[in-house]
Amino acid sequence: MSSKSHILVVDDEPGILRFLSVALLANDFEFESARSVQQATKFIASHEPDVIVLDLGLPDGDGKEVIRRVREWSDVPIIVISARDRESEKVEALDLGADDFVTKPFGVGELMARIRAALRNRVARPLEAVLVRIADVEIDPVRHRVKRAGQEVRLAPKEFELLAFLAQRAGTVVAHRQILTAIWGPNHSSDIPYLRVHIGRLRHKIEDDANNPKIVLTELGVGYRIAEPDETRPKG
Repeated sequence: MSSKSHILVVDDEPGILRFLSVALLANDFEFESARSVQQATKFIASHEPDVIVLDLGLPDGDGKEVIRRVREWSDVPIIVISARDRESEKVEALDLGADDFVTKPFGVGELMARIRAALRNRVARPLEAVLVRIADVEIDPVRHRVKRAGQEVRLAPKEFELLAFLAQRAGTVVAHRQILTAIWGPNHSSDIPYLRVHIGRLRHKIEDDANNPKIVLTELGVGYRIAEPDETRPKG
């Protein structure tokens, strides 16, 4: 069995597939390809690759559908490559669970560096096997489950990773840059708007009032922190 990392390229352009095949093989990666949403999701479900390089323009649908489907069961790193350079496209792809976004045209060296970073980040982010309870929220990093008042809360993979990362540091202020680098990688260390989107979605799922949070707290101009248990108890 090969010890090389398997990279799945999802793109329907023959020229891009030939180009990336040569580049990946030259950089000591194994190359796989898929040309549609259906082909990609079927392949990923049966042969999960180490990294997915995904184009958004596919013949049978938008590549974001691949992200949406894959994130239902897998945290495999997804790097989007696309000629779409609107911020809204990037925000939506990242919000759905993509780990990185590279705008076409791109350099081979840049993409290879992004792939290596994605591989390093996946290995370097094991969650501590410590059950965390804050107010009526219970976070189980082993089973990747969150309960609120005993009822399971459905979180997207990035939402869970973000909550678990902060919960392991309950009571400690964690800077925007530290959170972004840990969860999305160094290429997104300045993407504070993406972080705010995820924090907002998370609050809507675990807070009594997302506009007046008691668990995920904002430290203005610095970052966020998870409240310690004593802070969430009613006063009086």
